[in-house]
Parts: sequence; structure tokens; C-alpha cells
Amino acid sequence: MTQLWIPDTDERGDLGAFIGRVVRLDATSTVRLCSGAGTVTAWATTPFEVLATRTVHGTLDAGDVTTSASGLLTALSVDRAEKVETGPGGLWPGQLPPTDGWKPVDDVPAAELEGLTERGLAVARENAGPLGPPASLLDQTVLTVTDASGGPASVKVPLRCLFALSGMGFLGGGGEDETVRVSATGSWMRLDARYGAVVRRRLTALPLLMA
Repeated sequence: MTQLWIPDTDERGDLGAFIGRVVRLDATSTVRLCSGAGTVTAWATTPFEVLATRTVHGTLDAGDVTTSASGLLTALSVDRAEKVETGPGGLWPGQLPPTDGWKPVDDVPAAELEGLTERGLAVARENAGPLGPPASLLDQTVLTVTDASGGPASVKVPLRCLFALSGMGFLGGGGEDETVRVSATGSWMRLDARYGAVVRRRLTALPLLMA
């Protein structure tokens, strides 16, 4: 099995807390661990069809590995060692975002996003069905962020991204001056908060043309 080495106790705790939030949202979530230059980035699926991510200093004895979030949480919380086994491998459901090409668009006050999230939750409760809020509600744009430098770039943030940001515990606790940075590539958006980030595709595939 692949071994994950995180020498710093605090960073091991941070990663464990991140994976714990992933499991609380969805016990069946999948985690992809990717090694970099002295770092390991964890990517996790969420029930909002938005990826959550966190990077810590460490190494992986494989370039990357996909494993279950619950299994990784057990390894991190039970062993509490510098080096742990990631658990059985698996398949990653989809494509990972690019590592470069990101353009910062603007910083948004975290309090503003918290307010939008609370209003969205109220509407979601009123419209929830047996399977939860409808996709049409989650896909609604609740915030459009434009380039602070006056450029043409703008990013439309759907409600599902704010639900993922809040559900992962990434909002709050940083005071009135806390902000969330919105970045984008041509086809991805990213919201970086104090404790982690959420990422989602900006563009969807075009429908097939009927002959």
C-alpha cells in the first residue's frame, strides 16, 4: 500500500480535520492524494458536486493515489504516526483541476459569503425534496465576481460552491477582515478560504447535436 508521510504534528491534524469534514458530509467520498515538491495535496469529492482541497507539507511514495475518505481518516486518527498507509487504491471519478494557469479575480469578504449561504439554506429547506435541494437551485448564480484590476474576467459562483465551502467548515473564525479569494482558469473556478478551498468546473459540456 502507498505510504503518506507528514512530519509536522499540526499539519497531520489539519489534514485529519479536513478528511473528517469530508466524511461527515459523505461517508462514501473519495480522496485523491497528489505529491508535489515537498507537499501533498488532497482532493475530495463532496455531495455538492464540488471538489474540496487542502495542501500540507509531506511526501507520498507514489506520484498520486486514490483512496476512500473514511479509510484515510481511520489511518490518520488511529495511528497518529508521521507515516501512515493510505489504504486500498481506487478510481478517481473524473478529472482533476489544473495545477497552474490560475488567475486571481478578487477577494470577497467571508461575512458576505456566510450571509448568502444562510439565505440559500433557507430557500433550500423550503424547496427540498426526497433527494435534497433540486439541482436547478444549487446551480443558481448567487454571486458574480469581477476582476478587481478592471479586466474583463468575471466568475459566476453557484450556490452549490457556497454550500460546499460552508459544509467543509472553511468559512468563519477569522474575524471581520477574513476574505475568500476567487480565482479562475478558462474552465475552472476556485474559492480559497482560511482553512481550505473548493473547486468546480465553470463550463459544462455542450449537448450533442441531433442529426
